Amino acid sequence: MSAEDRTAEEDTSLELPAPTSEEADVEVEREGDAPEPAELDADTKARRDAALRHVRKFGDPVLRATALPVERFDDDLKVEVQRMGELMHDALGVGLAATQLGVLHRVLVYKAYVDDPVTALVNPVLEWTSDELELGDEGCLSLPGVHVEVERHAQLRVRARDETGKEVEVEAEGLEARVIQHEIDHLNGVLILDLISRDARKEAMRAMREAQESHEHRPADAT
Repeated sequence: MSAEDRTAEEDTSLELPAPTSEEADVEVEREGDAPEPAELDADTKARRDAALRHVRKFGDPVLRATALPVERFDDDLKVEVQRMGELMHDALGVGLAATQLGVLHRVLVYKAYVDDPVTALVNPVLEWTSDELELGDEGCLSLPGVHVEVERHAQLRVRARDETGKEVEVEAEGLEARVIQHEIDHLNGVLILDLISRDARKEAMRAMREAQESHEHRPADAT
């Protein structure tokens, strides 16, 4: 069905219901110069916690879903991209995919370095990746307490559109390339747990359980 034939109600159906239980505090993909969570002032921590409550966590089936191409470049998409950028910023993250918010759109936003603007990639397609691979630590907003070493292409070229529908092409390396690959994986239902060894995955699952248990045993008035 074309975008023109789709109703607003049908578009809304792409967003799955938000979790009703309170989400655990998580270790996030932080901006390069962002303070550690323990160092945050009260207002920043409150914004961070509020942003993280919108992010779907491990076990939510939407994280295993394949996002659908965006066909309608309208004001609703611009609002969606703006909201994603704001949540990413408030969570002190460097990247966010629409599926992490329960929206099955092929949309991602990222800001790899503090002085960079937020970049939105709609319907991203990897056109080229380098033969050179690099190991690097990755966390994930959707995986509380997990940080693992993941092998990624050191350089890439991606073709996409921005939120207005304008064609864009990004050539990236280093952290920027890593973030783009991480978020595109999310759009394909792939998590960093899928890219590591069985032993590393067991350790990651243990870290998630410990993070959850720590959250559950916090005092009721803790923030």
